[in-house]
Amino acid sequence: MFVDQVKIYVKGGDGGRGCLSFCRQKYRPRGGPNGGDGGRGGDVILQASINLRTLLDFRYRPQNIAPRGGHGSGSCRKGRDAPLCILKVPVGTLVKDVQSQEVLGDLMREGEELVVARGGRGGWGNAHFKSSTNQAPRRVEGGRAGEERWLQLELKLMADVGLIGLPNAGKSTFLSRISAAHPKAAPYPFTTLTPKLGVVQLPDYRSFVVADIPGLIPGAHQGKGLGDRFLRHIERTSLLVHLVDLAVEDPIAAFHAVEKELEYYSPALARKPRLVVANKIDLPLASEKLPQVERDLRSLGIRIYPLSARTGQGVPALICVMDQRLREMAWASPEPVAEELGIAAP
Repeated sequence: MFVDQVKIYVKGGDGGRGCLSFCRQKYRPRGGPNGGDGGRGGDVILQASINLRTLLDFRYRPQNIAPRGGHGSGSCRKGRDAPLCILKVPVGTLVKDVQSQEVLGDLMREGEELVVARGGRGGWGNAHFKSSTNQAPRRVEGGRAGEERWLQLELKLMADVGLIGLPNAGKSTFLSRISAAHPKAAPYPFTTLTPKLGVVQLPDYRSFVVADIPGLIPGAHQGKGLGDRFLRHIERTSLLVHLVDLAVEDPIAAFHAVEKELEYYSPALARKPRLVVANKIDLPLASEKLPQVERDLRSLGIRIYPLSARTGQGVPALICVMDQRLREMAWASPEPVAEELGIAAP
């Protein structure tokens, strides 16, 4: 099951209690107070891992509490500090505070950590309160409570290229053609119910990651279909590939419908570089519409790349164009947009 949004409760460990103790040794009649301090409670830490692809584990474990610190003891022995509570999350997890909606962190690299709830300090034992005017204190402290909060975790997939289009535009077939991924493909809408990732392997041992999200429909930004749940997964991509189904009645209207949804959802997302692909040219009806679609989009300053994801016609040329665009953007930006995901290449 693919889970990309969960709410969890985290609490740092409470500090250990301070100890009330006095030295009782035979040859030290005035030994004085020797109660040790309590240990510190454990912190709750989120750690990004490339070995995870979903937040499913937290669906069954919504409460995460770190252990408390050890209590102090006599002979000025300090309580043991509690171990850390490390929760592993997928790379690309956005962390928000539920109450304030403050973004606490964005874990985008393997091994990156974020402390979300600090453990409480251990309480002082009575040895800590000894002074020249109070040589036999009977005062101790309880451990401080650890921080606690509710967190909203949102997973945004890390990929170089995002595939967009109306349902049944051929995105899953295209992904299976260019990578070793095997998403479900069928001749009916919403075959893809969860985002899929695939790695495109290039001849010179380079590769890039492609994300296929469920098809968009008019009103997706408002929650219709599956769009509002999965549009976030292409926010981190460098390049969008818009697949247009030439076999539909009006391909130009289908193109504008998807473009409007991107604009409504996020103007920044709508400004991302994109390639427009005319799919299913192997069908006679689609090949007849291709010249008119090319003219209409050329009038808008848009070049289209015709191909057939089913037969592979035009696919190698498009892979070269995708690679070239990604390299141009990498040269323009010193930092890569997508991190290594650890997905096995085909």
